[in-house]
Amino acid sequence: MIRKILFACAFILINAATLWAQQETIEVFPSAPYDRHIIFQSLALFWVAIIGLIIIIRMKLKEIERIQKMGIDREEKNIPLLD
Repeated sequence: MIRKILFACAFILINAATLWAQQETIEVFPSAPYDRHIIFQSLALFWVAIIGLIIIIRMKLKEIERIQKMGIDREEKNIPLLD
C-alpha cells in the first residue's frame, strides 16, 4: 500500500516537473479579432443572463415574503371540508 502511494507521488512530481520545464507559451485568447469579439460577446451575454436570474430570484423572494405577511400560506383551523 505504501509502495503504491510513493509511486503515485513520484509520478505526480515527475509530471509536474515536465510541465514547469516547458518553454512554449500558450495563447489564452485567439489572435483573430473576429474570434475575440465572439468570445467577449458570449461573456457579456453570460453575465447579463446571470444578473437576470438574480433579479428573478429576488422578485420571487419578495413575492414569498408578501404572501407570508398576508397570511395566505397559513392553514385555517375551522375551515369547512367537502366530504
